Amino acid sequence: MKKVTTQIEVRYQETDQMGVVYHANYLIWFEIGRSAFIKELGLSYAKMEEEGVVSPVTRVEIDYKKPMHYGETAFIETWIEHYDGLRTTYGYQVTNAQGEVSVTGKTDHVIVKKESFRPISVRRRFPDWHESYLNAVGNEK
Repeated sequence: MKKVTTQIEVRYQETDQMGVVYHANYLIWFEIGRSAFIKELGLSYAKMEEEGVVSPVTRVEIDYKKPMHYGETAFIETWIEHYDGLRTTYGYQVTNAQGEVSVTGKTDHVIVKKESFRPISVRRRFPDWHESYLNAVGNEK
C-alpha cells in the first residue's frame, strides 16, 4: 500500500482561543494530503475538472487524539483505504514531530459530472486513475 507524507507548519490562524488547531482545519489538511497523494501518483485533479468532472466528499470520519499547537510541524500521512472503481476512501494520520498521533480519519469520495452531479465510473472514464489506484492499494487487476 502506497502512503505519502506531507509536512505542514501549523500557522497561527489555524488555532483557536485555546491555542490549539481548530478542529475543522484538519479537514483542510486532509485535502492537502489527498492532493499531494494524487500528485505523487502522477495524476491531476485540475485535469479531471477540465473534463467536467469533480470529486465531492460524501462522508468524513475523524478521531481527535492529541491537540496540535501553533509553531508545531504536522505530518499528514495519506493512503487509499478502499477503492472499487466508483468510490474511493482515503485514510489519514496526522502526527507531530515526535511521531505522536494527533488525528486519524477517512474521507469517502465519488467522481461525478459537474453539471448534473451524477456519479461516473473512474474505471471507465479515467482508466489511468483506475490503474494507479489499484497499484497504490496493492490490487492489480
